[in-house]
Amino acid sequence: MIINTEYVDIPVDNSPLRLLVCAPKTEGKYPGVIFYSDIFQLTVPMVRACARLAGYGFVVAAPEIYHRIEPPGTVIPFDDDGRTRGLDDAAKTPVATFDADCRATLDYLARHTAVAEGQLGAAGFCIGGHLAFRAALQGDVCATVCFYGTGIHNGKLGQDADAGSLARAGEIQGELLMVWGESDPHIPADGREQIAQALTKAGVNFKFSLYRAEHAFMRDEGPRYDAEATDQAFGEMVAFFRHTLKSGDKNGEASPQRRGGTGKTGGMMSAE
Repeated sequence: MIINTEYVDIPVDNSPLRLLVCAPKTEGKYPGVIFYSDIFQLTVPMVRACARLAGYGFVVAAPEIYHRIEPPGTVIPFDDDGRTRGLDDAAKTPVATFDADCRATLDYLARHTAVAEGQLGAAGFCIGGHLAFRAALQGDVCATVCFYGTGIHNGKLGQDADAGSLARAGEIQGELLMVWGESDPHIPADGREQIAQALTKAGVNFKFSLYRAEHAFMRDEGPRYDAEATDQAFGEMVAFFRHTLKSGDKNGEASPQRRGGTGKTGGMMSAE
């Protein structure tokens, strides 16, 4: 699909939150997805990922996660100084403010004229994978994809030493797809197993996909980029969202939504 792209500022706690919004150009009703970046904010690779997802028939809104700290439009460089800056910005941000931004973005999507009623999803990379997991705690989020989400297993997120995200897994009502890199040092095998056990105990309908890849393997700039794994993982996300989120019918009303369920679906999957 051909898409339209724009930047929109919405007010949150007296601080403008800038969103990158990508939506199909063809008139209709589509699922809405909040799509979180990594610590570098809305970089060129992130913009490409948002545009790509929108082209499959989704209205995508990506927030600038450090809008209370960085000026609007700030893109943090992919270098050592940028990594330090991004991590420092994260460390200054309370989880409560991340959650407030999530709620504001979801409300924006729910009001968007091209979003089908009741069809909201979430996705994110790295810290954004953890933020997407937090979005899944919102009752109106039907489906969530977490790409190598950091800090979920040990609770570390932003300013909070323990955000308690995993302990709240029982609040997740929608379905969950979690994508990992086998060689990712930030989320080791025992951390992944801890997450799987907690989700199973909480009765979450989830699936794990494990790729023979490193952390940030889907960022198409830098030495860890894996094109084949990226295409496969991105395709998984599209298929997952198409399964769980429905476009509107001719009257703009969404088809019935599959929600909830229990247990681990699909098990661990390794991809070359």
